[in-house]
Amino acid sequence: MDTPLLALTRRAKSPSGPSPEGAAVENMRQLAQLRWLAVGGQLLTIVAVHTGLSVPLPLVPMLAVIGLLALANLGIAFGATRHRVTNVGLMLTLLLDIAALTAQLYLSGGATNPFISLYLLQVVLGAILLEVWSAWVLVAVTTMCFAGLTMRAVPLVFPTWLATERASLYTLGALIGFALTATLLALFITRITSNLHARDRYLADLRQHAAEEDGIVRMGLFASGAAHELGTPLASLSVILNDWAHMPALARDAELSEEISEMQAEVERCKKIVTDVLHSAGEPRVEAMGSTEVSAFLRDVIDAWRPTHPGVPLDHRCTGLEGAAVVSNASLRQAIWSVLDNAAEASPGGIALAATRAGQDIVVAVTDRGPGFTPQQLGSVGKPYQSSKGAGHGLGLFLAANVARRLGGRLEVGNIARGGGAPSGAEVKLVLPLALDQSQGGA
Repeated sequence: MDTPLLALTRRAKSPSGPSPEGAAVENMRQLAQLRWLAVGGQLLTIVAVHTGLSVPLPLVPMLAVIGLLALANLGIAFGATRHRVTNVGLMLTLLLDIAALTAQLYLSGGATNPFISLYLLQVVLGAILLEVWSAWVLVAVTTMCFAGLTMRAVPLVFPTWLATERASLYTLGALIGFALTATLLALFITRITSNLHARDRYLADLRQHAAEEDGIVRMGLFASGAAHELGTPLASLSVILNDWAHMPALARDAELSEEISEMQAEVERCKKIVTDVLHSAGEPRVEAMGSTEVSAFLRDVIDAWRPTHPGVPLDHRCTGLEGAAVVSNASLRQAIWSVLDNAAEASPGGIALAATRAGQDIVVAVTDRGPGFTPQQLGSVGKPYQSSKGAGHGLGLFLAANVARRLGGRLEVGNIARGGGAPSGAEVKLVLPLALDQSQGGA
């Protein structure tokens, strides 16, 4: 839904954190890193036991298992970046690790091998990464593998000088296996947990955006319905005022004629607003979008806004905007208008609008000399109906924030502190990404 808007800007900003698909890919990468550690650890252990302790091991099949595990890991790491990672895919990779570990344990003593505790590593990772049924599959498989190794395995043959030290060696091996399992669990679970938390933040952002979009749709439907309802009374008022303007008794009263003309102008303005609302409600979004030169767009907005607040001075400055353009439509115009209205209400003595270019962004800042935002207001910016004016108010900044986000930008608010640190005005910034840079010929 947002694509037609964002396609006209230089880049789009997405919710923070990886998507569920991205999180699954990252989890698969973490498992691949763990598998490389397993390959290196198994190779180092085999060399140390076979050459250092002179315990004969079936080197060919054990090294073959390591080679197959390394090749499989290369294929998995390559496929994770090209294909969608699913729960079944993660389960199969963990089953591969269990199969490789079972083969190595079978070839080196079976259940008497102190490194059998490494089964727990796969079970714990499965409990974190997989769906419930898949985690229980790993529990069942590791339990059956453990039971099978108690009944059948290639026994270790210790040299004569180590025969009396078997108990001590087993204790030392169990200690090393425990430390290794604990270290790997702490290392990778913290990484995976951080990745899952980032995914949860992404989903929370999506839910928040969906709720805000739903609120905007409801307000749009309400505004469209209200515009239809207002059309009839405005038309009646226009006819009555026109009749009054042509009544001789009223036409002779200069003061009354002036007031009637002013009322006619206000009614026409209301009718134009209603027409714009209905037009926006029925106009396709793609057709309503287009890039426009920033300075000209802001001049048009300000020229249209000034007559609605003739008693509020507005200082308007644009700096470094030559050739800069943004994506604009009626919603952006209304967003800036709402921010100006809020500033004028808070600071009737004068407000300011400054537009500058900051890298690949356009910053439109509106400042006032009012009381500023309260801490509660600063904490709820961008949420509907958060206003000190009472029920039914507080939609201006909410709509401005959503318009900015849909255009790939953001809304920033803060207080202006002068002197003793107390707020001496508020500042609202619309940060919008550049569209086509006209000064670069469309580059």
